[in-house]
Amino acid sequence: MIVRRAEVGDADAVLALMAALGRPEVASDPREQADVFRHHLERSEAEVFVAEQGGTIVGAVSLWFRPRLNWTTPEAWVPDLYVDSAFRRKGAARALLDACVQAARERGCHGLVLASGHQRAEAHQLYENYGLRHTGRVYGLMLT
Repeated sequence: MIVRRAEVGDADAVLALMAALGRPEVASDPREQADVFRHHLERSEAEVFVAEQGGTIVGAVSLWFRPRLNWTTPEAWVPDLYVDSAFRRKGAARALLDACVQAARERGCHGLVLASGHQRAEAHQLYENYGLRHTGRVYGLMLT
């Protein structure tokens, strides 16, 4: 299993993984979706990592670094992490989390938080086994 920073050419594979999360698409036009991915790669406050096995991208994670008013250091935030169901329990998610933790430490982050849907019980168990703790609730309001 290899974890590396995503590249522009990874767009289709990464976006297919993100679609499997069951969230709405960003745009119905695949080119617009690819633009969103490319913009992630261009942002200094964002990282995208992929897990690759045998030349196939089997997992992906997005990581953002954001300021918080009550801290002098940034917070690392993982809004999207997904591993193809055929490759679960083989270390891909842990390797992706390791990459996020390393990047967060390199940026001097005070902590890392991760968003996950209620229905993803298997993922929640992995996160807790990794050392993440349920520390609060996240609420959302769809504006479109």
